[in-house]
Amino acid sequence: GITKREKKSHASLLLSPPRPGNDPSPPSSPLCGGEDQVGRGDKRMASIRKPEKFSTDFVMGGAAAIVAKSAAAPIERVKLLLQNQGEMIKTGHLTKPYSGVGNCFLRIFREEGVLSFWRGNQANVIRYFPTQASNFAFKGYFKNLLGCSKEKHGYFKWFAGNVASGSAAGATTSLFLYHLDYARTRLGTDAKECSVSGKRQFTGMVDVYRKTLSSDGVKGLYRGFGVSILGITLYRGMYFGMYDTIKPIVLVGSLEGNFLASFLLGWSITTSAGVIAYPFDTLRRRMMLTSGQPVKYRNAVHALREIMKTEGFYALYRGVTANMLLGVAGAGVLAGYDQLHRIAYKHWVQ
Repeated sequence: GITKREKKSHASLLLSPPRPGNDPSPPSSPLCGGEDQVGRGDKRMASIRKPEKFSTDFVMGGAAAIVAKSAAAPIERVKLLLQNQGEMIKTGHLTKPYSGVGNCFLRIFREEGVLSFWRGNQANVIRYFPTQASNFAFKGYFKNLLGCSKEKHGYFKWFAGNVASGSAAGATTSLFLYHLDYARTRLGTDAKECSVSGKRQFTGMVDVYRKTLSSDGVKGLYRGFGVSILGITLYRGMYFGMYDTIKPIVLVGSLEGNFLASFLLGWSITTSAGVIAYPFDTLRRRMMLTSGQPVKYRNAVHALREIMKTEGFYALYRGVTANMLLGVAGAGVLAGYDQLHRIAYKHWVQ
């Protein structure tokens, strides 16, 4: 087993700030630059620190996400139905529109039952664990790669580095996991008794893949991917960048380590980022729902024109109220992640 002394030694390598002339950051950075050379001691230190930090971020980010998303599953399903009801009516999978959040909740309860609020939640957890965990892990990786320091490079470059690392993390994760988001969206918008036929389109996640690949091929799983990257870049840039930037300014003194303060900060940032990026999310999900249908949007611009022409500007923001409630779950992820970090690192130094 590992002795207490060895554990402290290991923790000191993980947690201690770099000494002058012994910077473990990469040799160069496109944004903030870096040291010209990395010594042997630096390489050994980086080889110990980076894999450990990456795996820790991955596990803790995913654990926080599973709890938050499962608790918010009913709200997320309502949001998906409100957001995409225009497309569902067009394709004959919804008889009449929902009038609001309350009406949507009531109709789901009456027509599908309580358990249907968690329709697609299993797929959502499968999707969200690698998505959220990878976002946190890649954010740390890109942040280290850029090597920005507030003291060394100034506030502006430090802030830009936070935004850039958050954006790069979201875009990289989406490249590999977008098809899971597609499957979750199709299951979440698959209403049963509300549909014209009275039957669900899909029996489960495997059925989503099978039918989509049969009708549209791999392209069908990635419909709306381009506009998704734009939205993810904007959302993640604000989500991570602003949180990492504002947290050390606001959460100081008696507020440092305070769960409620961390939660409220996370909620306000999540809500702000979500509202600004919401039209991008609407466009990509509306495009997703055309997979397997005879009529599809040619691209995001075409989708935007058609939705604006037939449904108006407000259609881009349908379900935004439910999305703001979902911000509570997002804030829980950020605050819970911070608390897990504190516990884990406290364990290493004991």
